[in-house]
Amino acid sequence: MSSRTTAACAPWVRTRLRTAPGAACALGLLVLLTAFLAAAFPRAVDRYEGEGLRHDLDAASPRRSVLEVSSPPPGLQLPEVAREKAVRDESLGSVHRALLAGLPGPLRADSGQSAYGLRTTKPIPATESWFPRPYGIDPELTYTTQSGLPDHATLRAGRWPTVCGKVTAATKEVQAAVTEETAKALRIKVGSAVSVPASGGGRFTVRITGIVTPLHPEAAYWSAEQLLRTPSLVAKPSKTEPRYYWTAALLLPPDAAPALLTTTGQPEAYWRLMPDVSRLTTLDTDRIRSSVASLEGGPELLKVRASAGATATVTTDLDEIVSTYEGTRQAIRPVVTVAAVVLLMTGGLIAGRRHDELALLRARGGSLRSIGGRLLAETAVTAVPAAALGLLLAVLVTDGGRRWPSAAGATAVGALVCAALPVHTVLLHRRPRLHGGRDDLVSVRPSRRRTVAELTLLVLAVGAVVALRRRGTGGEGGTDLLVSAAPVLVALIAALMLVRLYPLPLRLALRSVARLRGAIGFLALARAGRSSAAGTLPLLALLVALTTAAFGGSVLAGVAAARDTAAVLATGADARISGEADSAPLPDSLVRTVSGADGVREVAPVQIEYGVSLPPPEHGFEDAQGTTLIGVDPVSYARLARSTGVGAFTADRLKYTGPPTPKGTMPAKGRVLPVLASPSVAQRLGERPRDLQSLAGDFKVRVAGTVVHTPAVTDTSFMVVDASALTHRQTTALLLTGDRLNAEALRAAVHKAGEGLTVRLRSEARAAYVDTPMQVGAERIYTAAIAAGAGYALLAVLLSLLRTAPERTTLLARLRTMGIGTRQGGRLLGYEAMPQALLAAVGGLLVGRATIALLAPGVDLVHLALASGTGSGLLDDAPLRADVWSMVLPALGVVVLTAAVAGVQAWWTGRRGSITELRAGDSR
Repeated sequence: MSSRTTAACAPWVRTRLRTAPGAACALGLLVLLTAFLAAAFPRAVDRYEGEGLRHDLDAASPRRSVLEVSSPPPGLQLPEVAREKAVRDESLGSVHRALLAGLPGPLRADSGQSAYGLRTTKPIPATESWFPRPYGIDPELTYTTQSGLPDHATLRAGRWPTVCGKVTAATKEVQAAVTEETAKALRIKVGSAVSVPASGGGRFTVRITGIVTPLHPEAAYWSAEQLLRTPSLVAKPSKTEPRYYWTAALLLPPDAAPALLTTTGQPEAYWRLMPDVSRLTTLDTDRIRSSVASLEGGPELLKVRASAGATATVTTDLDEIVSTYEGTRQAIRPVVTVAAVVLLMTGGLIAGRRHDELALLRARGGSLRSIGGRLLAETAVTAVPAAALGLLLAVLVTDGGRRWPSAAGATAVGALVCAALPVHTVLLHRRPRLHGGRDDLVSVRPSRRRTVAELTLLVLAVGAVVALRRRGTGGEGGTDLLVSAAPVLVALIAALMLVRLYPLPLRLALRSVARLRGAIGFLALARAGRSSAAGTLPLLALLVALTTAAFGGSVLAGVAAARDTAAVLATGADARISGEADSAPLPDSLVRTVSGADGVREVAPVQIEYGVSLPPPEHGFEDAQGTTLIGVDPVSYARLARSTGVGAFTADRLKYTGPPTPKGTMPAKGRVLPVLASPSVAQRLGERPRDLQSLAGDFKVRVAGTVVHTPAVTDTSFMVVDASALTHRQTTALLLTGDRLNAEALRAAVHKAGEGLTVRLRSEARAAYVDTPMQVGAERIYTAAIAAGAGYALLAVLLSLLRTAPERTTLLARLRTMGIGTRQGGRLLGYEAMPQALLAAVGGLLVGRATIALLAPGVDLVHLALASGTGSGLLDDAPLRADVWSMVLPALGVVVLTAAVAGVQAWWTGRRGSITELRAGDSR
């Protein structure tokens, strides 16, 4: 028998790991960080979007988010007994339970805050003499038999209302309860009786037996119809001064519902189903809208009518709340795209460093399959565990969110790293070649394939920019990946253009330096120009990273600017003091008091009158268009407008220059006052003087200028006049400017001046815009974009410099044998690395600024910046704003890091002997 001898062969993977442990560790760390980002990103987005949805639904008024089913009572064609039975508690409760069980997914009801009953939809006037009548008008009362009153209130006086026997339509007296607020406002006491007219001409009595206090007044049980807990003064329509009257609700026991069938209040049965939002996620938004649409006019409505009656209707604003949330939910740009570019660059740098080794293996008979498989195994040993560890860390660090997108992201990172080096090798070494032509940066010409690839990217980038500018980020149809990738695509195209143009300044600089006497500059630029064309890969990654950081910073800067502007528009100054509806006159002593308060620099008194009728247009039909009249001191108000940046103007344009009015006489009605008007009012008034009638006086006005906004009001229909020319002058609001205003001192001074006055600070209005999970989460994502962009930019610099570090070390050792010093060696390395670093830094600044300018028209940050708070509807748009720090600091860091690495390498090489670096046979 013949024996077969096997040659000893060291395992490839183990040998490679022992030979270059530093490179393997660096690659593993890079994969770990990138996999962590790719896995944490979708979980973080899922978490803050889900919290944002639940917050928006919780914060919405219960009357908007509740699902209300209503149905008129049985018709008069049915027997009286059947009509009474249909509205009793047993029948309505049975329907309520059926509706709770039949809600379509993902809607689930909060049974604790859901209620049902019978109510009068038309308020019934109460004629009892002891009711308060502010303007001599009888109060109007609503009667309801809402279920579960003892479970949602505390009895403060009397006893709970009950029924005596079996209540029918002929019952002459029933019991009721009212809340403490209702009892206090309408002077209701335990034992009070209210006579209710019946449709047949008779009457029955509702006797108050208890006064209750709601346990949770803001919960849906009480807030879905606020009249149940809080009475209201309602204005009666009038052509003159409005007249007010009270409206309130009386709470009857559920089994007293048959008594309401005979009232003139048009009773109807209702079932309020409060959604339980604790388990809803952002994935449920489409299903919520679909379910609501089906309940309001689809198959689910038929199921509701099968339980509640053939004429039952379902009303809710839940779908509008979800739609508003969808508008707030921005398409977050993929930060990990920058990491993918850096990973591809890493694979390219590794392949370039091992080009000679792989070419030799190919020339000696190595197959592409064998070489690619070995490289795959070599990379997978490091990349796969690192990606798995990154996924594990992301799951541990970030709470909530789906896991499969995180697993997919980490897997994609691992697969990308494992495939980059083998694929690059297979494409580059399809034909065995040991000695190829020179691949100098200044002499190599781009191949046709590269040109086609660049043109393809250019088309994609142009399409993404055009789509983003036309449709914006709030377009329907979900998140568009092409639109979301617009910043990265623009950065890629700009980077490729700079790579093509990079040799031109190098040639020019080399010609200029060649005329100088020193050799350091010429040698450095010559080496920079003779570097491999593959060495421009770091430039590509740098520009993408710097552009991403600039874009993230512009988003945060745009959000901050929008909030500052909205806060100014909401208050008009650093602080605002006014009465109810800006109509109550302020005492003169208050002006003197607040002028001397700490931090107050200037006080601008204004007189505001709403609803001033405008004269009819010069050409067209007469209509009843009104506006807001603002009387101001031109000098102080002009300074206020300039300091806030809202509707700036010169005081001379507003000053009344007519003859003064003698004391004791009324101003002439024919006097003409210059006004500063909004565009709509200016168009209505025209160019010639027009008559105006107001409570402040009758006079003529002439438009002296137009502004879109003014500090005194948030309306877009107004006109500002000189207050000194008004017939009836009074101060209704004070606009304060200053630094570090003392809110407590201002409120104390206002409280002493009188009741009903309020103090609003711009800083408080500004702080109201940063409390929603959607806003906080999106800001964190964009902050991470800045950090990731800057970090990957610096990483690209390090990878590029580490790749060529052995070659530069050998160069310095050889030059030291020729007499070059350590300081000159440092200058040589710095000059060699600076062209690419400076090009990346300057190019990053220019590309980042250009990207913001290109994408700003299509990116609206209103929903992200102003999802809540006063003034959230004051801004029509909030564009991107260039942030200098997010553009300059990463670019400056690239230059500083490049110079630092070059200096450290020169210093370290100078400490070592030249013999170590100049071993015989070293190919470096």
